Amino acid sequence: MRFRSPLRQAIGLGSAKYGFEHWWGQRLSAAGLALLGLWFAVSITGVDLLDHAAVSAWIASMPHAILLILLVATLLYHSNLGINVVLEDYVHDGGKLVASLAAARFIHVAMAVAAIYSIVKLSLGVQA
Repeated sequence: MRFRSPLRQAIGLGSAKYGFEHWWGQRLSAAGLALLGLWFAVSITGVDLLDHAAVSAWIASMPHAILLILLVATLLYHSNLGINVVLEDYVHDGGKLVASLAAARFIHVAMAVAAIYSIVKLSLGVQA
């Protein structure tokens, strides 16, 4: 039986030293998403979304391709940070947590690679 108070047990342990970086990443990516989302919503309004050639031409424009890649990367980074918080809060088994975090990271990276590959392919006009 221990007679140490919870405060006494916590003294000297310090913080995990990664919370602020995570919080700051969420805030910066959210601000980036707000700006990029606004750009996307405004710039896509003039495009006939049912016409593949029109959408391809829109993506082929260099500024649109670059901003789309930034949008996808920021969106998936922000999503990965959010999913990690949910998993860390609600998965309590250590093995399942590690597996879930690894799977979430892998899925986000795979989606980023697929999306960026598609944007680059469409912007360069490469035919399948």
